[in-house]
Amino acid sequence: MSKVVVITGGGTGIGAACAQLMVAAGSKVFIVGRRAEPLHATARETGAIPLIGNAASDADWRERLLPAIRQRAGDIDTLICSAGGMGFGAAGETDNSAWQAAIDSNLTSAFASVRAVLPQLVASRGSVLFVASIASLAAGPEACGYVTTKHALLGLMRSVARDYGQQGVRANAICPGWVTTPMADEEMQPLMQAQNLSFDEAYRLVCRDVPLRRPASPLEIARVCQFLCSAQASIVSGAVLTADGGASAVDVPTLAFSL
Repeated sequence: MSKVVVITGGGTGIGAACAQLMVAAGSKVFIVGRRAEPLHATARETGAIPLIGNAASDADWRERLLPAIRQRAGDIDTLICSAGGMGFGAAGETDNSAWQAAIDSNLTSAFASVRAVLPQLVASRGSVLFVASIASLAAGPEACGYVTTKHALLGLMRSVARDYGQQGVRANAICPGWVTTPMADEEMQPLMQAQNLSFDEAYRLVCRDVPLRRPASPLEIARVCQFLCSAQASIVSGAVLTADGGASAVDVPTLAFSL
């Protein structure tokens, strides 16, 4: 029997790459997002089923998303919480609306999704994967809302793993480093303008101290996501897997010794 997979933030980036792999593996995949255009484009390219909705909205889950999934597929086996973004700026420059937007995008979207889907995951003894970030482990510059909410995402994952493991539900998180997604492309823009760089040059610059010296592609991260959601990872729960080219293994105070 094919799996039923729901991916929030499934219209672009890592979510779209996960949809591509999981449809190819025979799963029935639903991609959830607020923006119709990228969602439908990814659906055409992958064969996933697009569902327009806000993953952070209880009402959308109750009134639109879950009824549509149940009608077409039944119980959900796998939830991938890939929706996110927002939260850039230092603490002193972050107003209340920007702070709330970061919470809604990165944390509430995952919390509302998990809470809505948990009864089905319990029934199917399924799994949930949180797409976190190396910003869940350390702080980058001027990204207070993003860093704070991505750190909190690991707490949510661990709570789900702790509370629902006895009912057969697995919960894990992946922490990518730089990935060539539309969001990362936007982050490259100030660097490109300031130093007159191309995209490739900007990515090489931000990865110069990463041991593998390059960013990941969305498909590379999706392959790791696919493993964590598969039966091959059946004993893995409560885990944080970094997929950052070795970035988090670097001892920053020793960088001055690098040739």
